[in-house]
Amino acid sequence: MPRELTVPAQAAGQRLDVFLAAQAGSRAAAQRLIEGGLVTVDGALVAKRRVLSGGELVSVRESEAAPPAVPVPDAQFAVAWEDEHLIVVEKPAGVVVHPGRGNRAGTLAQALAGSVSGGQDPERAGIVHRLDRDTSGLLVLARSEAVHAALKELLAARRLVREYLALVVGRPPARRGTIEAPLGRDRRVRTRVSTDTDEPRDAITHFEVERALPDDTLLRVRLDTGRTHQIRAHMLAIGYPVAGDREYGEPGRHGLRRQFLHAARLAFPHPVTGVPVDVRSPLPAELAAALERAA
Repeated sequence: MPRELTVPAQAAGQRLDVFLAAQAGSRAAAQRLIEGGLVTVDGALVAKRRVLSGGELVSVRESEAAPPAVPVPDAQFAVAWEDEHLIVVEKPAGVVVHPGRGNRAGTLAQALAGSVSGGQDPERAGIVHRLDRDTSGLLVLARSEAVHAALKELLAARRLVREYLALVVGRPPARRGTIEAPLGRDRRVRTRVSTDTDEPRDAITHFEVERALPDDTLLRVRLDTGRTHQIRAHMLAIGYPVAGDREYGEPGRHGLRRQFLHAARLAFPHPVTGVPVDVRSPLPAELAAALERAA
């Protein structure tokens, strides 16, 4: 039998997932129940963001017994810079930044739980920006709500500098350039982001040549915006895909097992002290080896 709860008047204005958090054990657990179709409000399936008005009947069905979970090791990372307000970490390729569909455990956010804070989503505590699973390099995370908000403001004002090293196939015709092309979910291949989209969002990428190679070019890339797969999609759009990229480029090029994309530098004024923070990360060994093969 499902559990049935009548929403009290004092809960009016709460989101459904917030209301159910106490019964489910956590807000994240409540969201899983809602997304799994196990929760109805007055007999109808609704979104986790549904705002309650009081008096509704909320029904929660028990989920089917699941097999015992296989332990997932904590995500690996290295601390590049930290103080009591924030932490800059180096994420290796293969690590997912936060839980999502298909990646419920073993994420960076979970490995840092308790040492970072800020933001509305408890599963993404402290996170200000992201890196793709197979992109390595630097991320900054907040340790308080105030610092999280301040870092978000720096990001929006383009005062949080994010520089990447990307090996692309071919050689752009100019030593530096800017790509201004809105990006969104591709019309045909829904796992991709592209300029051929019905959901365009502004995206700006700057690049300059770091090193010219016989058949490839090492670029230093700076982002003004932070769209999903932005560098990978923009470089493909102008005809110079990222080497090794399984989705947007040439997988296996120069022996690469993932895209040659590394977040090599973060620079920003400290949100509390105002002192400049400038952190750099060298290429990991597998990318350095691929670069030598390309040369």
